[in-house]
Amino acid sequence: MDCLATSIWDETLYRAWSKIVYSLIPNIKVLETQLLDFSNVCAADEVVLFERATFLVISHTSRLAPEFYDNHRFERVSNIIKQFKLSCSKTQSQFQGMEVRNSQFSAFIDLFTGNTYIMVIMAGAGSKVPTTLTQLNISAARKHFERFIPSDASSSSSS
Repeated sequence: MDCLATSIWDETLYRAWSKIVYSLIPNIKVLETQLLDFSNVCAADEVVLFERATFLVISHTSRLAPEFYDNHRFERVSNIIKQFKLSCSKTQSQFQGMEVRNSQFSAFIDLFTGNTYIMVIMAGAGSKVPTTLTQLNISAARKHFERFIPSDASSSSSS
C-alpha cells in the first residue's frame, strides 16, 4: 500500500493520480525501456506518454539536464491540452494531436495507442528534424507499443 499526500490546491493531486495510473500498467519497466529506445531512435530530448482520457502521465524518459526541468511541466501540458480538447469539442472537432515549433525546440503531441497520447520534444539541432520524419517514427512505433499498454489498465483509471 502506498499513501500519497495531496492537496486540492496544488500539483500534488495530479502527481498522485499519475502514480496510480503508472502502478496499473503491467510490465512498466519493459515499457520504459522501449520508450527510451524510441527516444534514442527519434533523437528526442524527452518523450512522455499520457493517458488518453485524463492526460495523466503514464511514463516518460528524458535526456535533458535536470536544470532544464520544470517540476510542473506535465501538469501544465496536461491542462493546456485538456482545455484545447474542450475547445475542439465545442466546435465538434476531434483532437488528434498538435505540433508546437519555434527556433529552440519542437514538440509533437499525437494520439499514440488506443489509450495514450505521446509527446515528443526535440531541442537544439533536433528541433530542425522535419515534421514528417517525426510523425513517421510515431506511426511506426504505434503497433509495437500497443503490446505494452493494455486497454483495461487505463480505462479503469478514467472511471
